[in-house]
Amino acid sequence: MGLEWEQVVVDATDPHGLGQWWATALGWEVVDSEDGALEIRAARDTLPGLLFLAVVERKPGKNRLHLDLRPDDQAVEVERLLGLGAQRVDIGQGDVSWVILADPEGNEFCVLSTRRPAEREPGR
Repeated sequence: MGLEWEQVVVDATDPHGLGQWWATALGWEVVDSEDGALEIRAARDTLPGLLFLAVVERKPGKNRLHLDLRPDDQAVEVERLLGLGAQRVDIGQGDVSWVILADPEGNEFCVLSTRRPAEREPGR
């Protein structure tokens, strides 16, 4: 196939600050930084990445697209992310197995339940 997923673009009022926050949260590295833009990836030559671009307006409402993160230990990861500055968010999700958090600019993301050991095996 002649198509490759390069990155997800995130509008941010502070692209460098938000990009650094996500780099820390994910354990990723900054691969490009310019005035008004910052790109992070799991490793320099690994796709996809997250590209943070400067905008003047704040996020107007609920995200139309969000990231789902699958941790080894949901409770530990939620506490770590809260310690980095994430906030719990209630978007009317009710009683679910995932936790909805928001990054410092209010972008929602989900921390899913811990994957069962059988689901961690290669090829599953």
